[in-house]
Amino acid sequence: MEYLEELFGLEGKVAAVTGGGGVLCGAMARALGRLGVKVAVLDVSEEAARKVAEDVEAEGGEALHLKCDVTDRRSLEEAREGTLERFERVDFLINGAGGNRPQATTSPELPFFKLPEDAVGWVFGLNFTGTFLASQVFGEHMAERGEGVILNVSSMNALRPLTRIPAYSAAKVAVSNFTQWLAVHMAQEYSPKIRVVAIAPGFFLTEQNRYLLLDDEGELTPRGRTIIDHTPQGRFGSPQDLVGAVVWLLSPSASFVTGIVVPIDGGFSAFSGV
Repeated sequence: MEYLEELFGLEGKVAAVTGGGGVLCGAMARALGRLGVKVAVLDVSEEAARKVAEDVEAEGGEALHLKCDVTDRRSLEEAREGTLERFERVDFLINGAGGNRPQATTSPELPFFKLPEDAVGWVFGLNFTGTFLASQVFGEHMAERGEGVILNVSSMNALRPLTRIPAYSAAKVAVSNFTQWLAVHMAQEYSPKIRVVAIAPGFFLTEQNRYLLLDDEGELTPRGRTIIDHTPQGRFGSPQDLVGAVVWLLSPSASFVTGIVVPIDGGFSAFSGV
């Protein structure tokens, strides 16, 4: 047990989680709280952030919730200062804020040629620019301390662009590329003890994609069926399926791991369809 603690122990660390009120990042925040990590739950929905923070505290952890818009630098700076005021430092930043919009999704009623610029910009801004700005704001604190981990949330779309969602796919490719760039930059310019990594979740049911994967009766849409047929494990992911990889990437056992994007996809990226 002592050796496991040396490898994977996170107790006493501090994590700031953007998009922390959501399904996937909420699960990460709760899991980290159970492991003794102090969690700052940051979300554009203060109510959603509060609920996750309350869940962490109900299980004996320490948490605070802060309203935070990752596309607004000032909002991020206020979230950083609020986190530092409560916990004094930030060891981990999880860039989980993201999502898609129906208005940026092609359909028979909305062809690619008619996708509105503002919807495409909103999706790209939330997923990529939000990750970029949060990494600047919290990464500067890590640079001053000389250590820390930034964990970005990319997507299977970054490995294989999916039909219908061009803005989301492009933004997640940018997140993966930025992960590699920032890993090199932080290690060379500031400290080799600052690591930047990412996970690429496969297909998880969330409020943002449910309309694409399930119909009004809760049955698989043709798109949902195609995804399941091309996922060797034959199911959508559960939020808890992300926890093990997240803990590993944040832990001392991954101290020589930086600049990578880890697929968590039930084998989707390994399957050719034949």
